[in-house]
Amino acid sequence: MDLTPGRQRLVFVVIVIALVGLTSYLIENRHSGGTPAAGPSPSASTPQSSVSTSAGTQANGAPPSSVPAATPVPTASGAEIYQWLPFTAADLSGAAQTTLTFAKDYSTWSYTESATNYVAKMAGLVTSQELATLTSGYSTAGVAGPRVTDKQVSTGSGTIDSIRSFGTNPVSITFVVTINQQVTSTQPATTAPPQQYAVTVVSSGGTWQVNDLELSQLGNT
Repeated sequence: MDLTPGRQRLVFVVIVIALVGLTSYLIENRHSGGTPAAGPSPSASTPQSSVSTSAGTQANGAPPSSVPAATPVPTASGAEIYQWLPFTAADLSGAAQTTLTFAKDYSTWSYTESATNYVAKMAGLVTSQELATLTSGYSTAGVAGPRVTDKQVSTGSGTIDSIRSFGTNPVSITFVVTINQQVTSTQPATTAPPQQYAVTVVSSGGTWQVNDLELSQLGNT
C-alpha cells in the first residue's frame, strides 16, 4: 500500500519510538553477572588482555546475559511495529542471543589455545569472512607473543547496551555491546576502562551470524 509523505513520516516516528522501547526492554532485563572488568584491546578482531591479576588467581567470568523473548510492540493505533521492520520479534531475540554467545566466546581464550582451536567454537556463530579475520587477529605476533609469554587466560561475557541500526538485503541488526573480561597472567594486575563494540549480525538461512565487529566509536563498516 502506498503511503502519503505525511503518513510515511508518521510511520518513521513510530518505528523510532518503538525501537527505543525495545532497546530499553533489553537493557532492563539483562543480567551482567558481576562488576564489569576491563574490556578487550582496541583491536576489534584481536583478543588480548586489558586486565590481569597475579598468577594463580581464579578467573571468574560472568555468564552471558539472558535474552528476554521479544514481544510485538503495539503502536498507538494498535498496529504491531514489526510489520514495518525487516525482522520479527523472534528474529530479534535470536539475533541478540547470537550476539551474546559470540561476545562470550570471543573474549574467552587461553595462551594454550592455537588460533584454530580458538575460532573453532565460533564456527557456527560467524560468517566465513569474519572467521578468517578472527583467526588472523588471534595469530598476530604482537598479541600472540605476550599472551604465551605471560601465560594469559581470559574468561569473558557480554551485555547488549542498545540497538544501533538495522538493514535489509541481507537483513542485519547492529548491536552496541560491552564485553567484560577476567584475565589472569604472570604479570602484575593492571586496569583499563572497558570498551564498547558494534557487533553486526546478519540473517542467513533462518539463523543469525556475526558479520562484523568494530569498536563502537569507529562505527560499523
